[in-house]
Amino acid sequence: MKEFRATASPRELLRRFATIALGCAILTFGMHNIHQVVGITEGGVLGGILLLNHWFGIDASIASPLLDAVCYILGFFVLGAGFLGWSAVASALLALFYALWEHLPHLFPDLSAYPLLAAIAGGIFIGVGAGLVVRSNASAGGDDALALSIHKLTGLKLARCYLFSDLSVLLLSLSYIPVTKIAFSLVTVFISSPLIDVIVGLGRDEVPVDEGEDGLAPA
Repeated sequence: MKEFRATASPRELLRRFATIALGCAILTFGMHNIHQVVGITEGGVLGGILLLNHWFGIDASIASPLLDAVCYILGFFVLGAGFLGWSAVASALLALFYALWEHLPHLFPDLSAYPLLAAIAGGIFIGVGAGLVVRSNASAGGDDALALSIHKLTGLKLARCYLFSDLSVLLLSLSYIPVTKIAFSLVTVFISSPLIDVIVGLGRDEVPVDEGEDGLAPA
């Protein structure tokens, strides 16, 4: 994977930054206003954190950076240093938008009584938001770094890579979480994973996700 061009114009950099910012805003909006309100369980790294905490008593403050670090180290070797640079930008923006939504009243209807509808809506927000971030050759978390690395190494469709990582964790989570709760998480996963693929490939003619100037097609 090629590094991001040092000669990229300010306009290109601004466009990429704006795309990542928009993706982070959409992603965190859905997580805060839908998933956290309804209590929908996550797959991927977040689900792994909960799993490690439940079975091994590992604090989230330790498990979270540990799992993210493993995914980002893999991403560094497979996807390149440019990927990590933009991922750092995405991480900062995620934190800023999370802080913004937390200081505002909930801006989406409470779907606690309609968990299936919440799972569908949450999947759309996550798919679109994460898709915009990944489209810009960045990661909104260890999940994206892992999925992109699997995609790069295996050539599998990006949606299948997300499904593999998320479903693996969700299936393991059945060891301590009721099937009914996992079911709604599966709905979110089956919506968000292909949607990420669609957003990443939007406007491109079947160009593999790793053929852009820095590993992905320009935003």
